[in-house]
Amino acid sequence: MVEQTTVLQQTEAQPKSPAGAASSSLRHESAHLHVAGDARYVDDVPLPQGAVHVALGLSSRAHARITHMGLDAVRAYPGVVCVLTAQDIPGHNQVSPVGAGDEPLLAEDTVFFCGQPLFAVVAQTRHAARHAAVLAQVEYEDLPAILNIEQARAQGSPLVCRSLEMTRGDAPHALAQAPHRLAGQLAVGGQEHFYLEGQAALAWPGEDGEIRICSSTQHPTETQHMVAHILGRPNNLVTVEVRRMGGGFGGKETQANIAACLAALAAERTGKPAKLRMDRDDDMLVTGKRHDFVIDYDVGFNAQGHVLGVDMQLAARCGWSADLSGPVTDRAMFHADNAYYYPDVRLRSIPLRTNTQSNTAFRGFGGPQGAAAAERIMEEIAFATGLDPLDVRLRNVYGTTDRNVTPYHMTVEDSIAGEIMTQLAADCDYRKRREQIRVFNRTSPHLRRGIALTPVKFGISFTATHFNQAGALVHVYTDGSVQVNHGGTEMGQGLHTKMVQIAMREFGLSKERVRITATTTGKVPNTSATAASSGADLNGMAVLAAVRTIKDRLVAFAADKWHVAPEQIRFTADGVVVGAEVIPFATLVNAAYMARISLSSTGFYKTPKISWDGATGRGRPFYYFAYGAACAEVLVDLLTGENRIERVDILHDAGQSLNPDIDIGQIEGGFVQGAGWLTMEELFWDTAGRLRTHAPSTYKIPACSDRPRIFNVKLLENAPNREETIFRSKAVGEPPFVHGLAVLHAISDALASLNDYRTCPGLNAPATPEQILRVAERLRQQGGETNAQVHA
Repeated sequence: MVEQTTVLQQTEAQPKSPAGAASSSLRHESAHLHVAGDARYVDDVPLPQGAVHVALGLSSRAHARITHMGLDAVRAYPGVVCVLTAQDIPGHNQVSPVGAGDEPLLAEDTVFFCGQPLFAVVAQTRHAARHAAVLAQVEYEDLPAILNIEQARAQGSPLVCRSLEMTRGDAPHALAQAPHRLAGQLAVGGQEHFYLEGQAALAWPGEDGEIRICSSTQHPTETQHMVAHILGRPNNLVTVEVRRMGGGFGGKETQANIAACLAALAAERTGKPAKLRMDRDDDMLVTGKRHDFVIDYDVGFNAQGHVLGVDMQLAARCGWSADLSGPVTDRAMFHADNAYYYPDVRLRSIPLRTNTQSNTAFRGFGGPQGAAAAERIMEEIAFATGLDPLDVRLRNVYGTTDRNVTPYHMTVEDSIAGEIMTQLAADCDYRKRREQIRVFNRTSPHLRRGIALTPVKFGISFTATHFNQAGALVHVYTDGSVQVNHGGTEMGQGLHTKMVQIAMREFGLSKERVRITATTTGKVPNTSATAASSGADLNGMAVLAAVRTIKDRLVAFAADKWHVAPEQIRFTADGVVVGAEVIPFATLVNAAYMARISLSSTGFYKTPKISWDGATGRGRPFYYFAYGAACAEVLVDLLTGENRIERVDILHDAGQSLNPDIDIGQIEGGFVQGAGWLTMEELFWDTAGRLRTHAPSTYKIPACSDRPRIFNVKLLENAPNREETIFRSKAVGEPPFVHGLAVLHAISDALASLNDYRTCPGLNAPATPEQILRVAERLRQQGGETNAQVHA
């Protein structure tokens, strides 16, 4: 049984609000539809009469020139309407999200990875389109292919985007003067998004060049722009709508553009509605993954475990195009300190171009990879000094008055990682359990236990400063019902629910009176992606701005009509208090309408205080940090290499939570996804560059049986955000993902028992059974030697 502990936070004094208002646990706004099977996704939208279907023809080479592409058999297949190639694109054959010009929608003369779209088949049925697509006769002239980081470094592969360096102090001097020094390497693998709903889009052609698209995208505005770019028409002729997604995790931030553009192109060419829903195998073959990294580190420290200097290189396999690799590798460096202060530091990114899928956004956006390096350093120091890893971590956390400047020169003003780790260690009895585990391991020949407690400090904001803005549109109707629209997208994380709660709280309404509508570029333009954990922060403040504009109008109207001071008017669950009277909200609204008071408003918000200069590697890229800590206990079978998560305790900082139940759900889900990335999710390409793990049969994600046997999750009490976020809450989408690192280090702790905890196991991720057995054998044969070279 999963044990769950929820600690609700104290809320600020506020007017009486209906059950479910902000800061309480209103159920997900679509929960009843999910349970009943009535929640409509792209594939559930009824097809208009005469709609056509689109399927992809994919490259079978990793890097080659196309010498001949025979499509006659494809066109001749029964039911095929037409076949689209790069030459059929009326606008620009480019879908690079950063304007790099290196990502054609359909290949032209050269292919750059195995699975790259070559053409699109448009047919009367999906069956016909898919079967016709495999009939193409494509001839290639193979070119040298670079498939991984090792090859890219050895063969001098060009960088896919600019490299970044962050420095503070003099790292080489600090390392040279340190009494102890060690160097090592950490490899962390990639990860498939594996959203339940695959990439899908449905496009309708309209009049005078208009086109409407229902897309499973996290970034409707970018999808709008890409479709307009491909079709060669202005943005105002393209409308993109998203009611909900069946998961995204970053995989639908840029990758959804492919499906939307090809559906739109087919609709443009045929004059009929067109739908593309990728098969799971095609989805995994075409779309990008989490970036895998190889991180080289050199660290100086003293006998007490204090870090004195750090030099780190973070090399990433980025794939065939730039995509979002620049900001991803930047964020990896932003989090290469995790919760720790490095007195002198130098960090460098190496974003390498390879002939594999173009790696892209994924929950954490590079942050987890950087944090993994920080935790490896803490682990290495603990083994080198003989200290408890928790003590090393506590001795190196950021302070609030000194030891508080990051490698990118941002001052950490609210470091609470140490307090959270200390509280969690006491709550879960970490130190006693650690001793009990060591006793167990002395007498257990084949089963070993391990425990680890790791923190997270996660920066909240888009590092591209201009994305830190949001808009909203709120309508109040004359019956007192409210409709809310905003620029964020719902992918199951509860964003729409929180937006409903904001309107409920401000107007004093029940949930039945507030309706969220589909995100659409036709209502709120120029939106940012729902990403970077900023969905509730940005859109919540925009919704609040719109609601309060309407409230101000209603207050001014009521004050004039009933001859009371504005401060005597309050919106409560019982109605609107106007002086000594309580007036039903609908009555007030209808009276305002009769007096010609506007009951509709837009809202806009931009995040304050942030700035970033990529040229110098300095600035304040984050508005604030979210914190937390996790303690994981595992059991490792040394005969099979399998591991089991016995218990996990998490204490997480969500500020003044908008919805504790939803936030705890996000923490649980983020942790499990993070643990899956680090222990079982393995991507494998063969020597020809073909992805072999492209289906549920070959790629393993966590199942119900992989969850912790005991799972305790608490929200930090009495911890409102010190910054002026929406009702003093904190973002909760990505930070909990990093808690999975506790599992990796617990497995490492279990393996360390093989040589009586003398040396660091140097466990890379994912810690699959094969990897665990290899490390265990190495520790036995080499007497504890690791990949780290220690210099006293």
